[in-house]
Amino acid sequence: MAKMKDCSNRGKLMVMIGLLVIAPVAILPFYPQDIGYAIYFLLTGLLSILAGGLVCAFGKREAYFSSDRLTAQRHSNNTVLFTWFWGIAVGAMPFFLSGQLRFVQSLFESVSGWTTTGLSAMDVTKTSHIFLFYRSFMQYCGGLGFVMMMVMLVSGKRSMDLFNAEGHPDKLMPNLKQTAQTIFEMYIIFLVVGTTAYMVCGMPLFDSLCHAMCSLSTGGFSTKLSSIGEYYSLSIEIVTIVLMLIGTTNFAVLLLLLRGKWRQAAKVSEVRFLFLLLLLFVPLMALSLSDSMGLGAGLRHALFNAASALSTTGYATTSYESWPSFAIGLMILLMLIGGGIGSTAGGLKLTRVYLILRLIGQNMKRKLLPQRCVDVPTYVKAQGRTKIDEELCSDTVGFVGCYLLLFLAGALLLTVTSGCSLEKAMFEFASALGTVGLSIGLTGPATNNATLVVEMIGMILGRLEIFIVLTGAYYGLHETRSLARKLLRARR
Repeated sequence: MAKMKDCSNRGKLMVMIGLLVIAPVAILPFYPQDIGYAIYFLLTGLLSILAGGLVCAFGKREAYFSSDRLTAQRHSNNTVLFTWFWGIAVGAMPFFLSGQLRFVQSLFESVSGWTTTGLSAMDVTKTSHIFLFYRSFMQYCGGLGFVMMMVMLVSGKRSMDLFNAEGHPDKLMPNLKQTAQTIFEMYIIFLVVGTTAYMVCGMPLFDSLCHAMCSLSTGGFSTKLSSIGEYYSLSIEIVTIVLMLIGTTNFAVLLLLLRGKWRQAAKVSEVRFLFLLLLLFVPLMALSLSDSMGLGAGLRHALFNAASALSTTGYATTSYESWPSFAIGLMILLMLIGGGIGSTAGGLKLTRVYLILRLIGQNMKRKLLPQRCVDVPTYVKAQGRTKIDEELCSDTVGFVGCYLLLFLAGALLLTVTSGCSLEKAMFEFASALGTVGLSIGLTGPATNNATLVVEMIGMILGRLEIFIVLTGAYYGLHETRSLARKLLRARR
């Protein structure tokens, strides 16, 4: 039996979140006109650091004993859930205290930032450099995850449980801390290369850094009102597509590529499925758009926006309000599918959709082929060939079913809160739940609070992969009831 304590990990994560909120102050020497906003970042960050320090030093450490792996995982889930909600609350404060946004809008911007969604309630044409950087920096850090960043600096006995609970399925190196550091090093290398590539294409340094951070984290916040379409540059679009595809690729596959193991990476089922989807969807979307903008322009917009939707980044080159319904439907499907598992992307994830299609194929084979034919299905991960067993099938079907039910419920709610058509609601909620960030016009500075709340719920559920939130809420309610019963008994 192992003795477990939550408070120290929660305290460390609270301190780290405080440091992340203070970080944007570093750009003030380059933009001294924004120095008046420094107090809001410093005050918020220092309060989070102080609260985290108090939790580490003086907080009551509730010790419990468990030989049950499920119980240990439940407490890890609760720690991760607490950390993300703390990060969202703290992250919203600079927006709110400075008067940039209303309270609900501030929470929305924070949720969208940390979850790497990219839907925004801000008017970027009136936003100062420090807040533009802050939004991009939130997405860059949110792509890695709070636990990943903590493990990179300090790891404990329960780090692996927390690491898995936050949605990181692969351990790339024998040591967990080395895994986090390896991923961070790859992230930094790609950031430097991406920023440089943008600058070579003619984008200013500040915009290059912000867009590179958001492309790699599949975030989608932009410093421009019309996103990447503002530049109308083919070279910038190509750089963005490459960075988005890097961001949506499993970290384990990226490590294979950096080590020169191209053939092994090309055999990974998820990678092949990614390019197969693009080869299928891009021509269909281009043909649909060709009637209104010509085949050449249609192909260009189809390639960029399909890559943006599938990678769940959320950058755009055009408005979708005039797109035909067929093209909108294709975009919704791509946003639902999402990017690579174990990457910064959201959505159902490529591996799960691939497995569902394999299961459908296997079911058809059983009906068509003699019962004596024995077929053991497998798929290829970065670590090698893996059997598609009953447990994997059950987990995949359960997650996909729950995800689609939430998608339908959220879309219907949006039709009520925003008064829009079902098509627009499905597009917008697929974007929120998949942490994509593309908008068909429903989300912006004028969006009402009810719509923002529905989208926030979708973003949180999508980033934390649904079950962490649901189990955390269930056990939190159970513990609250238990505490209430104890208080009632004590009064009697």
